[in-house]
Formats: sequence, C-alpha cells, structure tokens
Amino acid sequence: MAGRIWLRRVMPFPAASVNECVKRGWIQVIEGVTAKATWHGMHYTCNRCFNSNQLTFTTFECAQCETTCAYCRNCLNMGRVSRCSELLIWTGQAPVYPTNHRMNWQGNLTPSQQKATNELLASTKQSISHLLYAVCGSGKTEMLFQPIHYLLNEGKRVCLAAPRVDVILELLPRLKTAFPDTVVEALYGGAEVEHYDAQLILATTHQLYRFHEAFDAIFVDEADAFPYTADETLQQAVKKAVKPNGPIHFVTATPSAQLLAMNKKQGNISILARRYHGQPLPEPRNVSLWNYEKQLKKKKIPSKLLRWTKERIDNQQPFLIFFHQIELMELAETLFQQLDSRICAVHAEHEDRKERVQLLRDKEIPGLLTTTILERGITIPNVQVAVVGAEQTIFNKGALIQIGGRVGRSVPNTSGDFVLFHQGITNAMDEAKSEIRKLNKQEVPR
Repeated sequence: MAGRIWLRRVMPFPAASVNECVKRGWIQVIEGVTAKATWHGMHYTCNRCFNSNQLTFTTFECAQCETTCAYCRNCLNMGRVSRCSELLIWTGQAPVYPTNHRMNWQGNLTPSQQKATNELLASTKQSISHLLYAVCGSGKTEMLFQPIHYLLNEGKRVCLAAPRVDVILELLPRLKTAFPDTVVEALYGGAEVEHYDAQLILATTHQLYRFHEAFDAIFVDEADAFPYTADETLQQAVKKAVKPNGPIHFVTATPSAQLLAMNKKQGNISILARRYHGQPLPEPRNVSLWNYEKQLKKKKIPSKLLRWTKERIDNQQPFLIFFHQIELMELAETLFQQLDSRICAVHAEHEDRKERVQLLRDKEIPGLLTTTILERGITIPNVQVAVVGAEQTIFNKGALIQIGGRVGRSVPNTSGDFVLFHQGITNAMDEAKSEIRKLNKQEVPR
C-alpha cells in the first residue's frame, strides 16, 4: 500500500486487516470528494486526482449514502470516486528497498552525453529538479541510467513517467535489461501488474493519480507531450506522487517555453544538440500536395504521395505516413493496401496498435499509416517519414520536430527522407525547419 491511494471498495486485502490497520493508525482514511459551500453552490474537489474543475463533476441520487452525491469524471476510468467513497493512504512503517543494484549496460556515452549525465546526476544528489533538453535520437534514456542507478543504490524508489503508453512500452525492456536485479514494473491502462511495490516504476502520467508521496525522484520523459502539457491535474499528479523535496526531472527534445524559462531561471538545464552517432538531424523538405483530401475521397492516392510510397517499397525502406485525421487515414488505408496488402493503419484507440508497430519493427510489413500517436517513443531502423497535410494545426512545431526525429536514429542509417506534403507552408513548418537547422549548427564538445 505504501505510496498508493486506494479506493476502499476495491482493496485487495481482507476488510478485517484493513480495519485493524486503520485502528492502529497505519492507514489514513479520507473522503473521495470534498465539498465546500460557496455563493455559487457546492464546490467539489477530488482527493485522488486533485481535480477541482466543476464542469467535470456529476451529481446524482446515491443508493449507497442515500443523499445527493457527486463524483469526479476526470479520473473515472480508474474507478468512480464520489463524496461517499473512502480513499485509503498508508501512513505506517515505510518499506525498505535494496541498496545493491547492478547496472548491466555495456555502452559508452559520448563526451556530450556524459557531460549532461554528470549535470543531471549532480542535481539528483542535491534533490534539485533538472531539465534534460536533448534532440530526438540523442540517447536520452541511456543518459538516465547513471542517475537512476545512483538512486537505486541509495535505497530510493524511482518513477520514470511519460504521457503516452507507447513510450512506456518502448522503455520497459530497456530498463529491465539495464537493471536486471531490480524489481521493475510498468503501469498503464490494461497492464497486468505483478509488483505494485516495485522499486523502479514506469508509468503513464495518468497512473500517478493513484500515488501519494511515493517516490524519491521522478523522471518525466517526453514532458512536452499531450495530454500532460494541457492537463493541470496530470501535472499535479506528478507533484503529489513525489516525496516532499524530491526532485522532478524533465526530459524532452521539444521543451515548452514555460519549461525552458523555469529551468533556465534555476540554472539546472542540460542541452544536447547532437545525436549519439554525431550526425545532424534530418531537415524536412516541403512538397505541395494540392487537394489531397478530395483525391483520397475519390479513391485515388495523389501522384506525388503514390510515387514516394512506391520508392520506399521498391527500396525496402520501412515508412511511416502521418495523417491529421483518423477518418481520412482509414479511407487511405484501403487504397494503400492495393499497393501492398500488408500496409495498415494505427491510432490511439486501435486494439492491434502494439502488434502492428512490432510487425514494422520486425520487417513483416513495409509501412504504417498513423496519427500523431507515433510521433514519439518509437525507434524503427532506417524508417522514412512523410506527413500528409502538414499545414494542419495539429502539426505544430514540436510535433513536426518529434515526427522528424523518427528518421536517422540508428547506425548505419543515420539519415533518411522526411517530407512534408502540404497545401501551403505554415509558420509551424518554417519554425520546425529553423529549429532543426539551429540545433545542427551548435558546437559539439569533443
């Protein structure tokens, strides 16, 4: 139970044992939703996710408390929390974690990587939050190994959080390999959990609604990604999941202006402008694709897009084609399957998403059509990338940089094609290209 917020009605322990712990003062009981009377009526706050947006609370006649009750919709998919719900928090003896952990990573960091790692480790030792601003494909995960190893050997509990499931699934095997003697667990919607008390937890930021002062340090990977940046309750969840004075480190290739300003002010920022293999980031090239929606709806792949795809298939180069809209992508899927029946599409709610990405990784299929769900947290050797409708607002500067970051990530294929098919060049397209050029010009320490 340590560090977790449990709904009493779904506790996996016998009621008598729970009641005894409450009686002994080892478990604190708090109400699920608190209500405060105001001039405008009742003001509700969820004590699990800290949501206080009144538009996300629903009142109803409750059979359990036999009054007008209210519940929080913000964290509803984790089990309903209402005014008459009881949340349980462990306040008894804290668990003791092992202090002898082996780091089984045989690679070598570049001078730039080692410098950033040393700075992050120094901040970790001082319990100061740190921003690791490192370009896509720079080896960010490997730069976290030494700080995580230090914390584990101090008997600390660590969380590596990310807004998206795909990032967690990509990181899990790497962390388990790097720390073979450590109990590592991944938490995300639908995960089968074996060790709730694992010393090293990988979790989507949504899962942190369920934690309270559980971790000695938290690393937030892809800290600029949706929905984390747009949802204050997710940001609050991270803050309440770390122990008082514990550091929260942010790791991203496209930090927001707010994140940069916050960390520059404190002086705890490391910038890595070059990938681990030393080659520059691929610059996007703009290709006009007029009336692409109309052509796809007429069951025709626009000629430039068709030519690009055929070249990838002929050259046996795996590819990702990004779309701004699921309906348009699914319409295009049947057309692309006429080129090769194995081509398929994925999006956030697709039940076979993980399997289809793995098929591309295993070279069982030539390419995938995708939404922005695959803009980050995925590495496919030699992948080529196209964006259809790059002028759409969903493809902002950060999204385009992340999408381009899928290209040229691994040796020997350190470059590749990154094409933006568009109906007019936007500021975001120009800004993404400018940012990539700026990073490519930065001096690299030797």
